[in-house]
Amino acid sequence: MATFAGLLSKDTTLSYKDGETSKTVAAVKTVPAMGSDPEKVEVTHLGSAKKAYIAGIQDTDNLEFAIVYQGDNFKDIDTLVKTSKSVDWTVTYPDGMKSEFTGQPSYKLDGAEVNQAIGFNLVIVVSEGPDITPAPAGSGQ
Repeated sequence: MATFAGLLSKDTTLSYKDGETSKTVAAVKTVPAMGSDPEKVEVTHLGSAKKAYIAGIQDTDNLEFAIVYQGDNFKDIDTLVKTSKSVDWTVTYPDGMKSEFTGQPSYKLDGAEVNQAIGFNLVIVVSEGPDITPAPAGSGQ
C-alpha cells in the first residue's frame, strides 16, 4: 500500500453558483486558510486555582483570494459585486476535498509596478461556513 506523501496545490479551484450553474473563477493565485479558531470563553470561578476556558463560537475572517487580472475574470467578479448579494462559493482541492461557504464578494485592485502582472483581490465576507468535506475515500495521491 502506497503512503500519501502530501497534496500539491496545482489544480485547486474556486467556483461560485450562478443560479443552478457553477462557474470557476479563472487565474486564482492564492487561496486563504479555511476555517477559524474558536473564541475563548472564560469559565473561571472563585474555587479555581487557574483560569479556565471553553471553546466559544468561531468568527470567520474575510476570505481573500489573489487573482491574476485577465479581463473577463474581473468582469465576472465585478458583475457579482454589483448585485450586492451573498453567493455560494466552493474551493475544490485536487483530491476532491471541498470547502464550501456563503458570502458577499467585493474586490480591490493591486498596485502596479514595473514588470509586474496586474492582479486583484477577491474579498468575501463570510456569512455561513466554511464547511470542509474530506476527499472521497481512495482519492489520496
